Amino acid sequence: MGSNKEFKAVFLLPGLLVFITLTIHGLEFYQLNIAPKFSEQQRLRKDLLRKQCGGINQSLVNLNKIDLKNFIVDDKHGIIYCYIPKAKLKHYTKFLFVRDPFVRLISAYRDKMQKYDQYFYDGYVRVILQRFTNQRNLTVNYNVARKKGLRPSFYNFIQYIVDPRTQTYAFEPHWSQMYRLCHPCLIEYDFVGHQESLQEDAQELLKMVKLENDIKFPPSYENMTSADSVMDWFQSVPLEDRRMLYRIYEEDFQLFGYRRPTELLDD
Repeated sequence: MGSNKEFKAVFLLPGLLVFITLTIHGLEFYQLNIAPKFSEQQRLRKDLLRKQCGGINQSLVNLNKIDLKNFIVDDKHGIIYCYIPKAKLKHYTKFLFVRDPFVRLISAYRDKMQKYDQYFYDGYVRVILQRFTNQRNLTVNYNVARKKGLRPSFYNFIQYIVDPRTQTYAFEPHWSQMYRLCHPCLIEYDFVGHQESLQEDAQELLKMVKLENDIKFPPSYENMTSADSVMDWFQSVPLEDRRMLYRIYEEDFQLFGYRRPTELLDD
């Protein structure tokens, strides 16, 4: 039996570099045994969106430029990742990748509250520290703040999100609801990927848009935040705040098929 050959690919999403390595033998196994299951999985995910969006009477003409700023268009390959006029949409393969909403918040906290730059320090970290830890006269230099170890706790971050004062304006995209960013009830997506099954979903998408021979993936990137660690992160968050948080992201849970985290929300 001949030796297996490696199939490498690099898959680029906004703010995310994904790496996958497959062998030719593994690719053949995928095509014969796994691909049919994912076709059914995609049907179920899209059916769920249609069901959850049923009865919503909206039109793409209602979207303004701010609403559409999250869409990345690849004219060469005819694909859209989660801004284009309505008349062009039908000519593209439209896809998005979603993630468990609470895991996504943990990731946003780690990346933007613990490892902040000047933008996040000025706009969010200082605000949160002043509002929820009663700190005053904070330095204006984020490097000085980081050296001093100034950062909000995860609970402070959740307090900021559920605060009615925060609700009066649009969330920062890293913790904005996915349905507000990608409008799944206005746009009929051809492919709905989940970060939790990223390797398999990415391969299925590449096959769908006939790019499996053009895009190369190096070894798989393992994200540090997993659904298994959510309970540990939320131990510091009081039950009522967890419930308020869930209500804010409830549509994301329902639209994209993520279960309600009863272990975090029920007594």
